[in-house]
Amino acid sequence: MRRYFAAILFFLIPALSAAQQARENGAAELRWLDRTTGALQNIIVAQEAPVKQGPLEIHVHSCRSPLGEVSPDAFALVQITDWQRDETLFEGWMVASSPALNALEHPRYDVWVLRCKTL
Repeated sequence: MRRYFAAILFFLIPALSAAQQARENGAAELRWLDRTTGALQNIIVAQEAPVKQGPLEIHVHSCRSPLGEVSPDAFALVQITDWQRDETLFEGWMVASSPALNALEHPRYDVWVLRCKTL
């Protein structure tokens, strides 16, 4: 029994310390694409400071990235609404290294996270 407990601790402690090595940032850099016009723009959205881009209003509630060097493993908690129709289009975590994993599904616009930024 002690061996199993020791083995669990051996694997659990590094995983917990790796999870604690993520830093909370003050903003996220997002890429916005209008598929109809081909307009492509990088926008920086500060936490809890929504930005309007076309008919979309983008809120970033949290943006986290690993400590150390700039990494493509940043992830952000994002809410995107159509402010003209007062309709939530997307709410959830977006991962910079896998933009298609959890993406905005809209016929005209694409929005994805590039990286976290400090303000």
